[in-house]
Amino acid sequence: MADAKDFLFEIGTEEMPSAPLNNAVKQLGTMIAKGLDEAGLAHGEVRVISSPRRLAALVANVATATDEVHEVKRGPAANIAFDADGNATKAAQGFARKCGVAAEDLVRREDTDGREYVFAEKNIPSAPATPILTALCEKTIAGLQWPNYRSQRWGHEHATFVRPVRWICCLLGEDVVPVLFADVTSGNTTRGHRVLGPGDHVVASPAVYEQVLEDAGVLSAERRREAILAGIAEVEAARPGCHVDTPKKVFEEVINLCEWPTVLVGTFDEEFLKVPHEIICESMLTNQRYFPIYDGEGKLTREFVVVSNSKPENAERVIDGNERVVRARLDDAKFFYEEDLKISLDEFRERLAKVAFQEKLGSVLAKSERIEQLALAIAREAHLGAHLAADAARAAHLCKADLVSNAVVEFTSQQGVMGGYYATAMGENDEVAHAIRDHYRPRFAGDELPEGTAGCIVACADKLDTIAGIFAIGEPPTGSSDPYALRRAAIGIINILRDRLPIDPTSLIDFALELYSEQGIEFDAAEVAQQVRDFFHGRLVSMARDEKIPADTVAAVSAVHIIAPSVFFARCAALDEARKNDVETFDNLATAYARAAHISKPELGAEYDRSLMGEAELALADASEAAQTAVDAALAAEDYPAAFAALAAMRAPIDRFFDEVMVMDEDEQLRDNRLKLLNRFEAVFSGIANIGELARKK
Repeated sequence: MADAKDFLFEIGTEEMPSAPLNNAVKQLGTMIAKGLDEAGLAHGEVRVISSPRRLAALVANVATATDEVHEVKRGPAANIAFDADGNATKAAQGFARKCGVAAEDLVRREDTDGREYVFAEKNIPSAPATPILTALCEKTIAGLQWPNYRSQRWGHEHATFVRPVRWICCLLGEDVVPVLFADVTSGNTTRGHRVLGPGDHVVASPAVYEQVLEDAGVLSAERRREAILAGIAEVEAARPGCHVDTPKKVFEEVINLCEWPTVLVGTFDEEFLKVPHEIICESMLTNQRYFPIYDGEGKLTREFVVVSNSKPENAERVIDGNERVVRARLDDAKFFYEEDLKISLDEFRERLAKVAFQEKLGSVLAKSERIEQLALAIAREAHLGAHLAADAARAAHLCKADLVSNAVVEFTSQQGVMGGYYATAMGENDEVAHAIRDHYRPRFAGDELPEGTAGCIVACADKLDTIAGIFAIGEPPTGSSDPYALRRAAIGIINILRDRLPIDPTSLIDFALELYSEQGIEFDAAEVAQQVRDFFHGRLVSMARDEKIPADTVAAVSAVHIIAPSVFFARCAALDEARKNDVETFDNLATAYARAAHISKPELGAEYDRSLMGEAELALADASEAAQTAVDAALAAEDYPAAFAALAAMRAPIDRFFDEVMVMDEDEQLRDNRLKLLNRFEAVFSGIANIGELARKK
């Protein structure tokens, strides 16, 4: 076995953007490990070390050469590989070619099954690691992908990378592995922090690489994370009750913006606290990557956290510089807010006529008018009072107005939020202001629902209008493509209707499409309405399965095409619970139902003649009528456990029927009467679930 040495491959660059660097980190470890495995070079753990200016793989115990291999491959049977004259057939020639040997070199021998086969045998000699590593590194650096970032040419005519490559450090043990990329040749040096450790630093071996970096003012990503978290913990400890807001995306970016992090605290002028904290925080987080500090009551303080790429001795100068920057940014935010307050939301709303919602669907003003009408329809469907309906309609009227405000044009993620502030400033009541603020919710999986009922109404109206419009113009989601985020919108509506507004969206879908027809958009209303209903139904099924409701339970309930979320999930839960409590009954009932459905003839109807029935038939008829009455009463009361209990009561009569009665009797009159009875039996299930789905093979 060959000796083993640690291996280092470092790509040194100008500062790389954070998001693609994180992506490249994941790629590099995988590519290096895979390349070593495919080349037959044994190795230990693969670690990736990164900073804004470097991307490195550190691999333990890489073999200095591949092992010598005696390769044996079995081919076709000998009688197929050679003809009667002993000449190699096309089968043998193809096998030999595939294995890289001559057909005459194939070996004939008996295998363990007692049959004679041909074998290709060849010795693959040991190969030194260095040329393999050279090829692997050059292939890897060229193969790294940078999604959403354009790789550019640096130096060499054809080589591209996300940022200029300035150095390459590549070592197997103490020996340099030659690597050439973009006119840069590998060596045994790295570069340190631009200020704390400028210039080249010799790396004697991979084992000392991290220590060399640290001595040169560079910490690994793991060490930087620990240092930042420790610094933030100290800040919070010095301010009892306070909390530093560190959104994950920004925090990960900050880790990749520094090589020697130092956590500092700056302050801004108190006057900025009069500005909505959302745009203050967005300005700090998005533009400067500063972390806001909130007090124990959740209110924004004047202080913020800065992560400096320097040592503590430079703290005073760094803080002063960052305070100057934040003051200028917050001045802008304050100016936008104050200018917006000079204009009413109604005036902003009129400007929406010049803002396109979608090319084929008109302006945002037209959308707001539709949302207002939909909001009133939803309020009526939910049987809400006049005051709440009026609040929802007013919120819908104004909900899109802030899109043309200065603050939202600058801070686009604050749409709705700023509208809520402006509504309050205009004297609108809290319900209206909160509804405007919340109507984009839920924006993603796990997001909160709107706070108030009016907000829930406007959120549903907005999302339903979008879904109806996009389906009307024939651009629904396809496969993984969903440019208008309709799936997310539908799930948002379902969650709201499930938890806050227990209504059936069927009539609302029709009304939403009717509003587009009135606008002059041409489409087949009935066909599109069915498409939208099916779309909602698909989301319900998907959500139920995500919640681990058994697939056959979901299939049974979904077969009756219910799209009222509260009803759908309540029925799924009730059926699942009923099955768990009495497995045998529902298994047998499902089998009987499936059997009945298989032989039934719906065209005969369900009006049977009792005079033609025997005891088993009469028992099933009585049980079906009793169950129908019980199911109707249970559904009216939305008591779904009781409904499924009524269905379960038919198990014994249907089992007896199939045991004692020959359905397909030679007497046509008897046969048809029995089929009518089975139709009646099936009809009991029609409004609640297709129990036959439970009998399908798992």
